[in-house]
Amino acid sequence: MPTPAIVIHSLAHAEAALAAAAAADVPVTLLSAPGAAGTVGPAWFAAVIARAAAAHPTARFTAALDCGDAPGLALAALRTGLTTLSLDASPRARTKVAEIAAAQGAALIERPRRALDLLDAPEPATACRDFLAG
Repeated sequence: MPTPAIVIHSLAHAEAALAAAAAADVPVTLLSAPGAAGTVGPAWFAAVIARAAAAHPTARFTAALDCGDAPGLALAALRTGLTTLSLDASPRARTKVAEIAAAQGAALIERPRRALDLLDAPEPATACRDFLAG
């Protein structure tokens, strides 16, 4: 069974997702919004993830920054220290970025097709708990 994925847009979203994951004792994948590497940037995403992880140290998770179709943004994300990225680029570009990522202990993943997007969730904590409960 694939790890549940939750799309976050803020620190509050990341904290709600990790709190629910810790309470349910299940791992989750925190996903950025599509193309977030080009809008909020890798440093912002890394900072949000670090703060949420510090607030919920028992949560098991992977955090993936979506780099859209921009290999350069994926390389910038790797320089920031992010270790999981999604990239919707040409096969050649994906292969090159994947090789660079692997050499640094990082990975490219396919963006999950099914994920809870917290963008319009009036109560992110409740939405995460319900989603993880199945």
